[in-house]
Amino acid sequence: MRILALAVVALAAIVFAPAPARAQAPWCAWYDWTTYNCGFFSLQQCLDTVRGAGGTCRRNPRVSERPAPVKKPRYRDRR
Repeated sequence: MRILALAVVALAAIVFAPAPARAQAPWCAWYDWTTYNCGFFSLQQCLDTVRGAGGTCRRNPRVSERPAPVKKPRYRDRR
């Protein structure tokens, strides 16, 4: 009975584990202004992909240039 309970708990932990955060790629390949692929981490990757396919490379509008600000704690740690 213990083995069954441990198996259920382990299975639940695997199924309900949060998905890892994915990094947003900063470059998009646009084909004919209707289809796009924003999966490129360098401009050269994007240019190599659109070469011969008739597309252009542009910055991903969903990626910010600046890193997210670091939140300061509201209270100091008094030791």
